[in-house]
Amino acid sequence: MSQPYYLKGSPLNVRLNSVIGWLARHGFSLAGTAEMSVRGRKSGQMQRIPVNPHTYEGGQYLVSARGHSQWVRNMRAAGGGELRVGRKVREFTVVELPDTEKLLILRTYLEKWGWEVNQYFQGVTAKSSDEEIIAAAPDHPVFRLTVKK
Repeated sequence: MSQPYYLKGSPLNVRLNSVIGWLARHGFSLAGTAEMSVRGRKSGQMQRIPVNPHTYEGGQYLVSARGHSQWVRNMRAAGGGELRVGRKVREFTVVELPDTEKLLILRTYLEKWGWEVNQYFQGVTAKSSDEEIIAAAPDHPVFRLTVKK
């Protein structure tokens, strides 16, 4: 059995992510980025990572461009977390979408964020065919967010 797709970040990616997360934590969102906190499934400690929340037809989504990462595994266990930009913190719960419901979310995500994430989609872009995006869907978990009131 093969391992689920996951592309680990280079040392430069890790450093850039820490800067982007720090900026979001201090109120500076780059193109809509936010810092997500999710409880670690093993440590129980809150883990922080910058994310690109994606809005589609009034819903908010988190897409894992790098695949089945640690934050994805933590999110599956925790069922939710927090999004922060400066002092604004939004608690949320999630539902993971089945692959059959990801096509339009992934296409519009790639339209908005492709300049940053195309390298993680193994040749799939916003201009790829429906079949190509559907074939890539299992490698890129997508979560629908429900913000707690």
